[in-house]
Amino acid sequence: MGKKTTKSYGKRTDKSMKAVVRLERLRLKIHNKTVSYLNSFNLTFNQFKVLEVLYHMGDLNISSITKLTMSTPGNITVVIKNLKRDGWIATIPNQDDKRASILTLTNKGKEIIEEVFPLHAKNLHNWMDALNDEELDTLYELLNKLYKAN
Repeated sequence: MGKKTTKSYGKRTDKSMKAVVRLERLRLKIHNKTVSYLNSFNLTFNQFKVLEVLYHMGDLNISSITKLTMSTPGNITVVIKNLKRDGWIATIPNQDDKRASILTLTNKGKEIIEEVFPLHAKNLHNWMDALNDEELDTLYELLNKLYKAN
């Protein structure tokens, strides 16, 4: 077997690529742990995102939910259909636009998100325990800077 060689694209570019790969691996690791946790409640990640947005933001139209959950219209339609089928959300008429509808949590939906979300928040807190408060602030500021720059 031959010696593996790594082509360099310049020191800064190489570091940038390594940083992006590390960010993606961390995102995937957190995502997989979150999905595993949500599966114990028979929730998909996308279902959880919709319930969480409705819980924290209040009743919303489908377009707003799609944007806030960073979903696609096609995917969110299926997720919403399944959440309605399971009795976790309901549709109410939109008083401002008769062609549109508003989604709201049912009592069952509120119960599940109130059961699931506190431990989810604790899990996120624990995953960031490797950082002290100053490091966590710095990480957020740096990620926010990159987000706004691109």
